Amino acid sequence: MKKHIYKKLFVAVALTLSISGCQKDWLDETNPNIISTDNFWKNTKDLQTGLTAVYKGFASPKNHALIQELARTDLAWANGYQRPANSNPYYLQIFTNAEQPINDKWAANYTTIFRANQVILAAERIIPTLTVATDIDFANKILAQARFFRGFHYFNLYHSFNGGVLPIFDDVPVSEADFYRPMQTAENVKKFFLADLEYAVKNLPAAWTGKDKGRASAGAAEALIGQTYLYENNFTEAAPYFKRVIDNYGYKLMPNIGSNFTTMDELNDESILEISYATGYTDNYNNYDSRDVASSAGLQLQFTGAPGTYFGAVVANWLIKEYRNDVMDTKDERNYVIDKTTGNKRLRKFSLRTSWSVAVVDDVDMPYYLRAETGQAAIFNVNMTCFWRKHTNWDLTRGENILSPGKTRSGINERLIRLGGIQLQYAECLLEMGDVDGALVQINKIRKRSGLQLLGLINSGEFPANDHDNVVYTKESLTKHLRYKEYPLELSAEGYGCERNVDLRRWNVKLDRFKELAARRYYSKEFVTKDEMGATVTRWGSIVVEVPAGDPLANSTWNEFQEAAKNYNAAAHAYFPLPNGEIITNPKLYEIVGN
Repeated sequence: MKKHIYKKLFVAVALTLSISGCQKDWLDETNPNIISTDNFWKNTKDLQTGLTAVYKGFASPKNHALIQELARTDLAWANGYQRPANSNPYYLQIFTNAEQPINDKWAANYTTIFRANQVILAAERIIPTLTVATDIDFANKILAQARFFRGFHYFNLYHSFNGGVLPIFDDVPVSEADFYRPMQTAENVKKFFLADLEYAVKNLPAAWTGKDKGRASAGAAEALIGQTYLYENNFTEAAPYFKRVIDNYGYKLMPNIGSNFTTMDELNDESILEISYATGYTDNYNNYDSRDVASSAGLQLQFTGAPGTYFGAVVANWLIKEYRNDVMDTKDERNYVIDKTTGNKRLRKFSLRTSWSVAVVDDVDMPYYLRAETGQAAIFNVNMTCFWRKHTNWDLTRGENILSPGKTRSGINERLIRLGGIQLQYAECLLEMGDVDGALVQINKIRKRSGLQLLGLINSGEFPANDHDNVVYTKESLTKHLRYKEYPLELSAEGYGCERNVDLRRWNVKLDRFKELAARRYYSKEFVTKDEMGATVTRWGSIVVEVPAGDPLANSTWNEFQEAAKNYNAAAHAYFPLPNGEIITNPKLYEIVGN
């Protein structure tokens, strides 16, 4: 059970937002019974209540649009119920500014910024009036958290929309005209949110303890600053931030990668920025009620393929192949199991990283939705050959609807940034600065955690006794490995949504990537297993196999990324466009400040 105080306060969030909206002066005399910004913000208790609203805004799945962001990359095939039919505008690269998730993502991020600004302005007014040292420290930490979240949400908008050209709000609108802001240049926006994040680095704790564990920290702020520079390919500027995150905050890789994907080990030593969810409260609200403290709007469920759920996005064929071929370290005892049929010790069918990240039908060593073997869950058919385990409750229940009947809710925390990802990003910086050996050290730490064969010459590196692939890596070959193996296998379907798109965009490879993947050909074969009653069953079309172009086995209806390779246009699709809702309502939209 999660017992963090701020989560219990989430129910009051809607009230906090409502007390601070702009109101017209319908009466000359103020009604003392109406709560407003003039009479609400009086003390540190009010600041804490306002900050709770900020955390609740941060928890909205609409901030990230994870399914849509995933579908617009090379990681996923995305549609409704089964292949090959597809009408998903993000996967097809035909989305427009009228798409509701695009409008929702914009609105959700600006809503949280609006709430953060309320707290920031109130704190800056209240702190000079305080006289008790503990109250001053408490209020300063609230101010730093509010500035962190304002910075984070501008970071998110900057990397997602319109090339980073956005309206800046550093105050609380009062009149209708105050909501109409001109656009600021991308450089202005970046300076604005980096100032917030730098303030958070200096004024937030390195770590929180007890009931406060999970709050925004200085380490999370440093990580976001480092990612900002990385996403501009400014590797020399990004590297020191990543190194400090790795060295100075006490973060550690969890021994089991699965600790980052399920309800076990939440707020663990690897977590840097995490959204807390719970299903033990407010379960009487409907599926999309903003007061719910579970993960609402089906974020965890819509792209999983779990029993009874909608296939919003499933693993792309090339990525399935990489997961199936993730090479294990034969020197690592975790990679051995006792065969259920023979009683003999044997190597696992798939790597630990694969088994904790995705479900493939022939994984006989990892249960799935409380079936002894993955293939006993009867959803592997008609070329649906793999689903993400991430974000799903496969380890707790036989079906998602059992946990919250009639709803799509989950209590799994969302780990937005974790040490494993930062180490890989640091490895990229080292590579780009010419330090191949240093990059190998960081990558091999990640691989060692999951019992994978290490990269480099036999008997080399930090773990000479473990299996190595005996390859001499160059900057070019290791960069390719990092981009198309390590990043996606370690981090697919994680984070705050836009990371993979940002990577493909900054590497300037997105269109070429779609063309390359569109040229690949596949067919599927069956898998024969036993059901829970011991009867033999066949899962038709449940294992993907790649074949050369022209092979007669190739399934002509199963070619991926065909439309993406034709339709992708960087000018239209590299970023989400300005939402039509903003275009319609903001008369100052085409005024740009800072040119």
